[in-house]
Amino acid sequence: MATADRLSAAQDALAAAEAAASAYGLRPARGGDPERAPSVGTQAEPDPHSVARRVVLRQLAMGPRTRRQLEDKLRDKGCDPVVGAQVLDRMGEVGLVDDEAYAEMYVRSKQETKGLAASALRHELRQKGVADEVVDAALEEIDPEHERAQAQALVARRARSLRGLDRETQTRRLAGFLARKGYSSGVSYQVIREALDALPEHGRD
Repeated sequence: MATADRLSAAQDALAAAEAAASAYGLRPARGGDPERAPSVGTQAEPDPHSVARRVVLRQLAMGPRTRRQLEDKLRDKGCDPVVGAQVLDRMGEVGLVDDEAYAEMYVRSKQETKGLAASALRHELRQKGVADEVVDAALEEIDPEHERAQAQALVARRARSLRGLDRETQTRRLAGFLARKGYSSGVSYQVIREALDALPEHGRD
C-alpha cells in the first residue's frame, strides 16, 4: 500500500474508531491522557481495545511504524499486552501494520535520501524490531552495482570539501564517511582510490 493511501486509511480508521467510541459513551476522563489506559476504579472506563486502537492509529497517522515500535508505544501508554497484540493482529490483517512493506519502503527511502548501504540498512531495521528474514528479503532487492554507484556519488560530493588536504587525510576521512554509511572496506577503498586518482591535484606526472 502506498504511503499516502496507508495514511489515509489510518486516518479513516481513526475517525471511525473515535465515532464508535463516542456513540457508546467511551470517552476518556477529562484532564487525562486520551491514549493512556485507565486505572482500576475510575468511572466510565473506556474499552481497552478502543484505547489501544487509538494509540496505534495515531502513531500510523504520523508515519510508518513497525510492529515492535507500536508494541513499545502501547506499553508506554499502559495498554494490556494481550489487548495490544490483538489490536496489532487486526491492524495487520487490514494492511495497516506490515513489517515487510515497511522494510521495503525504508530500504528504498534511505538509499535515495542518505545513500545507505545494505549493512547500515540491516542494522537500522533490526533496531526497529524487524525480523531478520524480513530484513533479508528487503535487502535482496539491492543491486551491488547500484550500491557501488551510490558510493562513487557520495565520495565525489564529499571529496570536493576535502580539496587541499594531503591524500592520506582525504582517504582516511572518506573511508570513515563511507563506513558510517555501511559500505565495506573493500568497496570503500576502491571507490576512494579511483576518485582521488581522478583529481588534478593527485594526477601522475
